[in-house]
Amino acid sequence: MCGIVGYIGAQQAAPLILEGLTRLEHRGYDSVGLAVVGAGREPAVKVVKAAGRVRDLGSDLPKRFSGRSGIGHTRWATHGPANDVNAHPHTDEKGDVAVVHNGIIDNAAALRARLADDGVTLTSDTDTEVLAHLIGRSVAETLEERVVEALAAVEGTYGIAVVHADFPDRIVVARNGSPLIIGVGEKEMLVASDLAALVRHTTTVAHLADGEIATLTPAGFTTFRHDLTRVARTAAEVDVDPTSYDAGDHESFMRKEMLEQPAAAERVLRGRLDERFGTAHLGGLEMDPRETRAVRRVKVLGCGSAYYVGQMGASLIEELARIPADAEAASEFRYRDPVIEPDTLYVAVSQSGETVDTLLAVQEIQRKGGRVIGLVNVVGSAIARECGAGIYLHAGPEVAVASTKALTNMFLGFSLLALQLGRVRDLSVADGRRLIAGLQALPAAVEEVLAQEDALAAVAQRLAEAESLFFVGRVRGFPVAREGAQKFKEISYRHAEAYQTSELKHGPLALISEEVPTVAVVPDDELTERNVAALHEIAARKGPLVVVTHPGVDLGGLDVVRIDVPHLERELDPILLTIPLQLLAYHAAKHLGHDIDKPRNLAKSVTVE
Repeated sequence: MCGIVGYIGAQQAAPLILEGLTRLEHRGYDSVGLAVVGAGREPAVKVVKAAGRVRDLGSDLPKRFSGRSGIGHTRWATHGPANDVNAHPHTDEKGDVAVVHNGIIDNAAALRARLADDGVTLTSDTDTEVLAHLIGRSVAETLEERVVEALAAVEGTYGIAVVHADFPDRIVVARNGSPLIIGVGEKEMLVASDLAALVRHTTTVAHLADGEIATLTPAGFTTFRHDLTRVARTAAEVDVDPTSYDAGDHESFMRKEMLEQPAAAERVLRGRLDERFGTAHLGGLEMDPRETRAVRRVKVLGCGSAYYVGQMGASLIEELARIPADAEAASEFRYRDPVIEPDTLYVAVSQSGETVDTLLAVQEIQRKGGRVIGLVNVVGSAIARECGAGIYLHAGPEVAVASTKALTNMFLGFSLLALQLGRVRDLSVADGRRLIAGLQALPAAVEEVLAQEDALAAVAQRLAEAESLFFVGRVRGFPVAREGAQKFKEISYRHAEAYQTSELKHGPLALISEEVPTVAVVPDDELTERNVAALHEIAARKGPLVVVTHPGVDLGGLDVVRIDVPHLERELDPILLTIPLQLLAYHAAKHLGHDIDKPRNLAKSVTVE
């Protein structure tokens, strides 16, 4: 969630670090800081930090803040409030060491107590400060040894970068559960927690693995294990367009990414549909037909929107492949000591591929001998590497916190998986071809929904005036309602709850009133009449209704705001019904004047538990 950027080379470090931190603003943060190692016979570590935005810190930098190596950080508060003191980097008492850290040190309280007993004065509320003091108090010969010694005392997750006045020629970084990417330039090296901070300077990168440490010098990098034995790790070119991390002429990244959904959908489907045999080709699963037929259950794990689209995906798999399938919040999975079944296929879903709750669930499955595949967008991410098999989403970089194009491609990834699983079982060639035709038509159908933006903006402005809203749907429509409520609450800050339509009469109906609008998902399917009956129950209690439905659905003469969505195949309905809910959330937030790409208290890549 926090952001790390480091630089060592021939250029001045501070401007490069600040630029990189600006590109990580989407991750979510409340304070910012940087440290540089000054030049001269007696190099010193200079630190500046403050609560607030990167641009504010940049304008307040001291005139003499030069140095050709340095580290920077944007903090998302975990230990202690957002203020100047708790901002990173943190230093030891002498000011020789500066550390930036993503993650959580679980035994920080015990380490703070131990340091205090030894006479150390701790100035912040953070867990990170203990690392600076542990490194500063070490008398080992090299900076690498001092970092290793400090990390040996630590329990928890971390991605760290360290500079030291006594070792001005290097930056030492280490990873355990929080991402770090090394960027290789021409006689300069960079490090960051996200590729976005590097692509303006280099697209040659190496991903640090858990349990690894690296030393960066202008000449290159060296990776080690914690016993300081060398690890062979080479950098590789990544295929990414640096301009894809810019909003361009769009007023926000979220709007840009919503409009990119048709093209993104085409990319994830390209080369994966086999019309002749009515199936999908997913070579990345690394499962032959015999192994595929042996799957007896599918369990999907994700967090937030990935969890809700996982529910859509589980329903798809159950419908098409006739395999029991369900989705579960990855954040809770490992804490219930789950039984891992050898004939269950586990699917880990994450846009970033770095969501720590999902990564830990993957590791729990693997520890118990289960098979898990990844459904991720970022190539080379931790979940992708940990799983070793899966489906890349090819949505392109997604910057806005609220996921749109990646979520759509997650659904399409599940569609491909369900199609392949179904065709090795009892799904007919005719049904396979029917679904392929629907998938091929889907990008144009998404375009058709996006063309309704002006009308949806007017609806959103009315919804934005309500303090509380319900989103309802049933069976295929329920995860759509959950995702709609998620989008609305996270960027408009209005209270939005999702319920199964069938559950309204079991409690929530008590809250229906003229002041509480309901957004109802009513697809044209076998449950349409029951859904419409529930709308009558809401209308009878004077509840305002916005209904997302299909052309031709008879709503029984109710006075509602109607939003029609193209109808392709019933199995593909959920994702098309989701698109207008994205636009409603976006325009409600815009009407209320919120920072849409950086919703308060949230982050794009959730790398702490």
